[in-house]
Amino acid sequence: MALQILGGLQKAARLCRPHIWSRRRSSSVTAQLVDDLRAVAGDGNVSTGLVVREQHGRDESMHRGTLPAQSPLWLISNVLQGGVCFDLSQMDRILNLNPDDFYVTVEPGVTRKTLNVYLRDSGLWFPVDPGADASLCGMAATSASGTNAVRYGTMRDNVINLEVVLPDGRVLNTAGKERSFRKTSAGYNLTSLFVGSEGTLGIITKATLRLYGVPEATLSAVCSFPSVQAAVDSTVHILQCGISIARIEFLDEVMIDACNKFNGLSYPALPTLFLEFHGTEAGVKEQVQRTEEITQVNGGSDFTWARVQEERNKLWAARHDAWYAALALRPGCRGYATDVCVPISKLPQIIVDTKEDLMTSHLTGPIAGHVGDGNFHCILVLDPNNEEEVKEVKEFTDRLARRALALNGTCTGEHGIGIGKRMLLREEIGDVGIRTMRQIKETLDPNNLMNPGKVL
Repeated sequence: MALQILGGLQKAARLCRPHIWSRRRSSSVTAQLVDDLRAVAGDGNVSTGLVVREQHGRDESMHRGTLPAQSPLWLISNVLQGGVCFDLSQMDRILNLNPDDFYVTVEPGVTRKTLNVYLRDSGLWFPVDPGADASLCGMAATSASGTNAVRYGTMRDNVINLEVVLPDGRVLNTAGKERSFRKTSAGYNLTSLFVGSEGTLGIITKATLRLYGVPEATLSAVCSFPSVQAAVDSTVHILQCGISIARIEFLDEVMIDACNKFNGLSYPALPTLFLEFHGTEAGVKEQVQRTEEITQVNGGSDFTWARVQEERNKLWAARHDAWYAALALRPGCRGYATDVCVPISKLPQIIVDTKEDLMTSHLTGPIAGHVGDGNFHCILVLDPNNEEEVKEVKEFTDRLARRALALNGTCTGEHGIGIGKRMLLREEIGDVGIRTMRQIKETLDPNNLMNPGKVL
């Protein structure tokens, strides 16, 4: 089945070339393309129904595009110019697990949780955890990150090889067919080019991923602080001391209060750190002791521990539910999530400044962050029908991004550029950087078929 879908995907890519999407396309051209796709994928595997197109024409963001046609080959949401969404969920095989060399190859339908269940008896796991049970190839396309990145890195650090269908139907193996080495100096880094490309350069149909040994001991803790400054200062000091912490997450008092209400928890409504330690029993004990000393110097509370698996799952479920907890603060409203990333030493300054900006603007915007990486998220909860509030939120998010750029940071650490941060990308990397990216895009996708309008 997977090979049949891959072959169909190659044919579909070639089919789309004569039917370049534009605002001037006629209904007869659209109908012909749909007929051609049905000839490739089968009548039952291509849908033009309104409900299906609405489902795949939007995401959780505030941005709205036009409705696509939809086939069962690949999915991109929130399309800007119509087009075809391909759903690869039927390509769901886990291939070529090699525990001796710590890697596995997966198809696009395999999700993060599915892989870790499969690995359970191998003593290995895949640690990149963006919260949702996302497709691993989708995580590669968006350069996903998450709570474990401070120790294990992001998708960009953990993808070894990719199989990609290019816009003209050719199949590219970014590190060479079936190769799985841990490092190389051979030529351009094509793998990293496609990790984070957001579907604009090709369709990822396989990913070879780096695996890790399951730690002997795992311990989670929660610690509250009298101020944002004290909590974030503790983060910086922990990292500066070289403590090999696995997770260190910051939630401000607004987010903690929201998580308490949403998940039935009872943490103090104060700026809070969620921490996790991995290693040997002796190593974890030493990490905890040194971390406690640092947090207490900064006015932190005694640690609240989560030792057993069930307790740890409950703790991190609360953190992963932060988006829905934030939305529950204003029922009936929508969320507008944004993130930035700065050098670790600049983190206390930007979070304190952002909190002051939120209070001055009278916006509802709880903060949660992967602060071990210098990365944090602000979830703005707003009434989308209130034009003044929508305008104020947009102005705030632009100020936040430019505040990060002024501190030599980036306008997005995880969420990507997509539609909303294209101008900020230009400010970040400059005209030469944008022109270079455009040259790459035009070389690989001269007809602008792949996710047109995104990133650039």
